[in-house]
Amino acid sequence: MSKIKIKWLGHSCFRVEKDGYSFVLDPFEPGSVPGLNDVNEEANAVYCSHGHHDHGYRDAVKIVEGPASPFTVTEIHTFHDEVQGAKRGQNIIHVFESEGVKLVHFGDLGCDLTPEQVEILRGADCILIPVGGFFTIDANQAKAIAEQIEAKVVVPMHYRTSDFGYDVIAHLDDYLNICGRYVRTLTDTIEIGNEERHYTAVLSYGK
Repeated sequence: MSKIKIKWLGHSCFRVEKDGYSFVLDPFEPGSVPGLNDVNEEANAVYCSHGHHDHGYRDAVKIVEGPASPFTVTEIHTFHDEVQGAKRGQNIIHVFESEGVKLVHFGDLGCDLTPEQVEILRGADCILIPVGGFFTIDANQAKAIAEQIEAKVVVPMHYRTSDFGYDVIAHLDDYLNICGRYVRTLTDTIEIGNEERHYTAVLSYGK
């Protein structure tokens, strides 16, 4: 069984590849996220959690023909805030499954999950989840959700460091201080299968 290759492009944007098929998640507009390079990718598809400028810039991705998608895709409709979208609107969690491996991208989740949503997401092999707060769930909420759904690998996103990110969101260290075991990778890429493991993977930002 081939693994899923996940490359972090900064903020909440990732490139995902499997069996020659590729897609990009939540590309951001040029210059919209301080300290990050513009997204300029070719892929077979693009998925956006919502239409805000730092998540929904589809023009950053040139769509090219390729093999059939090996993924089934499920959309879970949630909210960008804690008041049912009254502040910031809707948000879509995307669930990608292939050969028994489940990858989840939470977008700009700003609310708790319902029991029904927890069941859909339970046992995810890898989750890409915001941890910075202010616009999204914060570090404590992200940790609680990861534990609720028993995620095997947690990749934090939508946070600030000394080099990039919005000033109003929390630093990555706020999450690392509470998340338990974590590994800092030497690259911006991780490969995911369905091996048993439980840890946080901090991907390096490749400039």
